[in-house]
Amino acid sequence: MGRTNPTYRDALRAIEERWAEFRRALRRRDQPRFDRLFEYAREHADASGLLNHQNPLLPALLSIDLEQEARLDDHEERLEELERALKQREASHEQEHHQDGATE
Repeated sequence: MGRTNPTYRDALRAIEERWAEFRRALRRRDQPRFDRLFEYAREHADASGLLNHQNPLLPALLSIDLEQEARLDDHEERLEELERALKQREASHEQEHHQDGATE
């Protein structure tokens, strides 16, 4: 026998379909961003399905938040790496400049 209740993935697909007109009305540059939000929600569909929340939009929104938080963490790590590399480069440049001054 089949399921009597739709799966969370089915509910998420239905939400995306209900928002299709909104997506079409977005500027072309924002449409891929909109699509990415639903990709984020699908990334956590297993956990969201286990929650079995009355309103499937709420776990979708939390899933989107989780993915965006992960992206922020990645960006912060990359920024810290770049800042470290820049400081090392500046220190190396300063040391070279200091050595050049000492040999003159």
